Amino acid sequence: MTDGFSVDSLGGGDELPSRASVVVIGGGVAGAMTALSLAEDGVPVLLLEKGRVAGEQSGRSWGWCRKMDRDLRELPLAIAALPLWADMNRRIGGESGFRRSGIVYLNDCEKEEAARAAWLKAAAPFGLDTRLISSAEVDALLPGSSRRWTSALYTPSDGVAEPRLVVPAALRAVRRLGGHVVEHTPALGVETGSGRVTAVVTTNGRVACDAVVLAGGAWSGRFLAGLGVRLPQLKVIASVLRTEPAPQATGRSGIAVWGAGFGFHRRLDGGYTIGYGANLHEIVPDSFRYFVDFLPTIPVAAGDLHFSIGRSLFTETRHLRRGATAARFAAAEENAPQPTRRFLGRARRALDRSYPAFAELKEAARWAGLIDVLPDVLPVISNVEALPGLTLATGFSGHGFAISPSVGRLAADLVTGKPPIVDPTPFRYSRFTDGSWPRPQTAV
Repeated sequence: MTDGFSVDSLGGGDELPSRASVVVIGGGVAGAMTALSLAEDGVPVLLLEKGRVAGEQSGRSWGWCRKMDRDLRELPLAIAALPLWADMNRRIGGESGFRRSGIVYLNDCEKEEAARAAWLKAAAPFGLDTRLISSAEVDALLPGSSRRWTSALYTPSDGVAEPRLVVPAALRAVRRLGGHVVEHTPALGVETGSGRVTAVVTTNGRVACDAVVLAGGAWSGRFLAGLGVRLPQLKVIASVLRTEPAPQATGRSGIAVWGAGFGFHRRLDGGYTIGYGANLHEIVPDSFRYFVDFLPTIPVAAGDLHFSIGRSLFTETRHLRRGATAARFAAAEENAPQPTRRFLGRARRALDRSYPAFAELKEAARWAGLIDVLPDVLPVISNVEALPGLTLATGFSGHGFAISPSVGRLAADLVTGKPPIVDPTPFRYSRFTDGSWPRPQTAV
């Protein structure tokens, strides 16, 4: 099975308005949370999605909402996101699937334990409830393992949510608050006047506006190139599978676990979502264009990132030779890469060996999504000084779902001029233009 991805339908349809105060481009979780925050502030907002909302990586992610093991620069966003997740069902008037299940990172050797203990020490000033638990505590929390784990990093207050539910529910709330959400309408570019953004041009017409938030995920770099804005962004393929509903295989219901070559958590429907930590980068023209930008990333990502040459290289090269515009890249309404079979096979075998009860679970479906990555594995959540009226919320490097509520709040704050929910300095766009040569602290 390779195509079992599904996401809740948004339902209904809005006509494209002639004007909105703010246009959000991108119907993934970052765009949805930005639109929700703006609508809650009483700002007339329009969200544009070229396909269906949550149709790409936002609906295809693992759904983990964690503070644990974050890049310390990103940790304030993760901390700010958890209370917003806890309040999400009330905010959206629907089901997000969020619950504080706890997340466990299993250690299978002393070297891994030492690395996570070092992170825990570095994160101590943030006052997290994360702790290192013993091998015996791991067995009590997650019984039924065939192996003895050295220890584990455990955060009881971290949790999970349901990617296929939360984005459509949030955008239905945006509509109830007076905002507009228009699917199947690619944004082709922006118009400017007097040195700032004045409108968004779409395949269905022009929308006048005062500001634009670009939350286009893996499409953002190509869109920005059409505006003369350089963003060194690449894409990796992340694969996942789900099982059919089944009795609980181990531990407390819903707990999310990362182990030696596998990750899993139990969904609301009683089935399990299972993933593998490594991702696949298909070589494309941008791989060469941004090679120098990503040089510092390669040692950090070693072992977690694999490379291949496939159809994408030839497709994107052909688009560039034809003078590709945003329209060409928007033509594919939903980017649904094939799941990487060998990765999912490894994950399932590693999990079945470590927790034999999982071997009885029947696989229901597999799918994959495109994660957009920046060289320092941190997002850009920032106004663009060279183009007033343009704000970016992109480059989440596989962390976007978890931090999306605070990302949306921060992006809205930057648009409206409110005091920001966290210090936006680490996420400024100018780090790619001021000679900083951004470097990662953690891999994707």
